[in-house]
Amino acid sequence: MQFALPPRKSSHTPPYAPRSSRFSLQRRRQLKTIALAGFAFVSILFILSRIFSSSSGRATSAVPSGTPNVVLVTALDHELLSDSYIQKIKRNREDYAARHGYATFFANTQDYLYALNNAPRSWTTVPAVRHAMTTYPHSTYFFYLSPHALIMNPRISLTSHVMDNKRLESLMLKDIPVVPPDSVIKTFSHLKGNDVELVLSQDAEDLSSGSFIIKQGDWARFFLDVWFDPLYRSYNFAKAEKHALDHIVQWHPTILTKLALVPQRIFNSYSPGSPASTSNSTYQEGDFVIHFAACDNDITLNCEQEMLPYYNKWHESYGQKAA
Repeated sequence: MQFALPPRKSSHTPPYAPRSSRFSLQRRRQLKTIALAGFAFVSILFILSRIFSSSSGRATSAVPSGTPNVVLVTALDHELLSDSYIQKIKRNREDYAARHGYATFFANTQDYLYALNNAPRSWTTVPAVRHAMTTYPHSTYFFYLSPHALIMNPRISLTSHVMDNKRLESLMLKDIPVVPPDSVIKTFSHLKGNDVELVLSQDAEDLSSGSFIIKQGDWARFFLDVWFDPLYRSYNFAKAEKHALDHIVQWHPTILTKLALVPQRIFNSYSPGSPASTSNSTYQEGDFVIHFAACDNDITLNCEQEMLPYYNKWHESYGQKAA
């Protein structure tokens, strides 16, 4: 007797099954790839639109028309300086600024005494510059000039005289001791003009904080914050902010990489009576600036008496009426 065997399952899959699953899997992969590519494309367009819209916005509206490229900053101590002396300093700066379309910022040291914590008043240089940057947020360069200095050649443009890249590169003192005469830290030899954010000069003993140029930006704010650190103000340096500047420039590479040193007579010639004056730094006829360095803390010197003959000469040369 024969029994019917149950039908055997075929070992062959119908020909359409694998083709259908292969096609559907391939289709899903294609759709996924297209979706990812589309998302990436849209993301790139969004990012580019944000970049170009923000940059065009800065170019057209962030810098108001008439913004001065340079701001002259001077901190004046109304308790220690006579009104006559202050007016002479202001007149000198304002005349120069008007000739070149620059602005002036006269800080009152009394406004910053609360922040000094009994440190010497000369420290007010730093918050004065920071204050000027806040007041003129779109200006590029800030030229700090000691209250014991005069601009003697107002025909000289600060930008072409110092800050033009090619001019600055021709002036930069490279591979020399940062603090004279024999600091082991030297200025960089590879620095380019467009790398520079801070321009200083040296005298016979130190970096000179009585005349310097700093460029607006994040680096400048960082530098001023470091310089004004409470630790340095309380350290009792012999020359206060000047010795603090010597220290941070030598031991903070982030600062040294943006620093250019230029010959002193470029914008910081010392008067013949200045203790740190040398043959290469003493004022000569035609120099941009004369700085009566240390006249305020040397008992043998008097700032007003030192300045008066130079101030009168400046008036005579440029048609001003002596006050």
